[in-house]
Amino acid sequence: MFKINSGIGLNNERFKYVVRYVLHMADIAVTSMSSKGQIVIPADMRKDLREGESFVIMRNKTQIILKKASTFRKQLIEDLEFARRTEEAWREYDKGKFKSMHADEFLAELKKA
Repeated sequence: MFKINSGIGLNNERFKYVVRYVLHMADIAVTSMSSKGQIVIPADMRKDLREGESFVIMRNKTQIILKKASTFRKQLIEDLEFARRTEEAWREYDKGKFKSMHADEFLAELKKA
């Protein structure tokens, strides 16, 4: 497990690169919730979504996962395993079981893998 040291000037693109690698995500975006509880999915993230499409929402203390209902059943086992691994990684991190390094060192480690 890795921890990025604070105050190292990690720009948005490098941050996205790190998050994509750690969470195995192809894309990342930032959005906010309205006073009515509505969350906008950025346009580039909803290319294959259609109006009225159903979603499954999973939540734990620190994460919310939004999944298309049509694919949820097909990938349930994979999703549950991903959730289990993610939760375990967070528990290990909370226990202090991580390797601390500068962002440049972290990115160099990623390139080696």
